[in-house]
Amino acid sequence: MKTIIVTTDYSPAATNAINYAADMALAVKADLLLVHIYQIPIAVADVPLALVSVEDMQKTEEEKIALLKEDVEHITSGKINISTEARMGSIIDELTDISNKTEPFAIVMGTTGLSAIERTLFGSTTLSAIKHLTWPVICVPKGKEYGEGIKKIGFACDLQDVEDTTPFEQITHFVKELNAELHILNVEQQKPKSDQAEQTAILGTAISEMNPQFHFIDHKDIEDGINEFAEENNLDLVIAIPKRHKLLQKLFKPSSTKQLVFESHIPVMCIHE
Repeated sequence: MKTIIVTTDYSPAATNAINYAADMALAVKADLLLVHIYQIPIAVADVPLALVSVEDMQKTEEEKIALLKEDVEHITSGKINISTEARMGSIIDELTDISNKTEPFAIVMGTTGLSAIERTLFGSTTLSAIKHLTWPVICVPKGKEYGEGIKKIGFACDLQDVEDTTPFEQITHFVKELNAELHILNVEQQKPKSDQAEQTAILGTAISEMNPQFHFIDHKDIEDGINEFAEENNLDLVIAIPKRHKLLQKLFKPSSTKQLVFESHIPVMCIHE
């Protein structure tokens, strides 16, 4: 059975991500695993002192996530299997351990702040998760609802060494499960490289069962080109490979000319090469 992990710190952004993950779980017939990772509060003093005992903290956190589970069971009318994990420790270490055991379909995390994903990604646990977790991480902007589902997916690709750097199997599996359209997005900042046709053919062959549509976007700026295409073509999600060409940081840089579509509308799924 597929499992979707969703993390929570009980903030509004996390609640939004839980609702999104629950709707996705219903759509792909997956189990939902609610995860809260916490630290013992420490008093500021010459000698650090824990303000509560480990046992008391664990009991409190288990009670809180149990109540959350009841709420999610109510809104999903008991149609999905929901389990919980409340753990003390490092967020990334614990998420890695949980993910390696459950092999999730995806890990869903909420984003906060005036610029949604942009503010959260820099120096946040979400960015750390994207950097260190080997499983797909979906960043859900504040206020974004799953709605009618994920019907159109964009894959941002630079068409360089695609055979060695593209996680074909993961992308294919994800798109098939959602029965979505796949759009390959390549922003041409200069004249096409001589091997672009070859790389396009390799990518098209590898994911041919998805019937991908290729879009060569003429734009001087990668992130603006992708943003404009996503907005104009109503994409529901964009896939990015963060280590490949540092596109992730470029996608979320501040813009003084317009509100970036990713800041308030489009979830981004990060998959490593």
